[in-house]
Amino acid sequence: MEEQGMHEERERFWDWPESSWASPEPGWENARYVTVGIDVGSVSSQAVVMADGRLVAYGNLRTGSSSPDSARRALDFAAEALGGLPEDRIDYLVGTGYGRVNVPMADRSLTEIACHARGAVFMYGPGVRTVLDVGGQDIKAIQCDERGKVTNFVMNDKCAAGTGRGMEVFADLLGVPVQDVGERSFQVGEEPRAVSNVCVVYARSEALDLVRSGWDTEEVLAAYCRSMAERISSLLEKIEAAPGLAVTGGVAKNRGVIGRLASVIGLEPLGTEWDPQIAGAAGAALFGHALRLKGKKRKARKG
Repeated sequence: MEEQGMHEERERFWDWPESSWASPEPGWENARYVTVGIDVGSVSSQAVVMADGRLVAYGNLRTGSSSPDSARRALDFAAEALGGLPEDRIDYLVGTGYGRVNVPMADRSLTEIACHARGAVFMYGPGVRTVLDVGGQDIKAIQCDERGKVTNFVMNDKCAAGTGRGMEVFADLLGVPVQDVGERSFQVGEEPRAVSNVCVVYARSEALDLVRSGWDTEEVLAAYCRSMAERISSLLEKIEAAPGLAVTGGVAKNRGVIGRLASVIGLEPLGTEWDPQIAGAAGAALFGHALRLKGKKRKARKG
């Protein structure tokens, strides 16, 4: 029983802070069309609310065991930030992401490839030509035009190596809050070699061996961040990434990975004022706005 209690009290280093935001500018209630995009991913879920194509609120939280419940919680989180959003005020809602077919309130579902490209151009500007989305369990490299229309893409979803979930496992192993990994990884003298194994299971074992051999925690973090950067760079090489690189997803917030990636590929990612995790949901909301302008209406709801 004592051992069980100790296990329950163990700090969850892998868990990142959830967040929501609402625009301080008033008047969204008078918008012609209010559209919503909900991105249900394998690790995180986001809801974005737009008023006539202007982003007015979002919610970003961890995906639970149920995609429909996660979609609802994300929408409620964004609505709460906005001070309330009546369901009948939503003019169109698009679902996207890993769990897009399980967004019960959606009028349509679209792929995360299309939504991330559209959302990235909205968030980073029309100069975006390559979008790198490092999701919870897969990585996508997307080429697009100035409107966010996809022209090519490649993805790697064979394992969690190089993904957000892989980073969470690693942070938990080393007892470092996942949001602190990037900064901590630069607290080293000489840059260490990359962890040689790309598989999370073997990388975990290798990290433990490095710690036992006398490596500091920061050195191990730096080695894993470099390994992730090199793995991601191989995907960008396949798509021949061009200047105008936008990085989306939770790992976009990890300077330890993205900073090293920039030096590996010789491209400096674009910056944005927005949370890079909301790109998919933002793109979905924009598609919803475009569809509503074309005359598409909400599906009839039972009851």
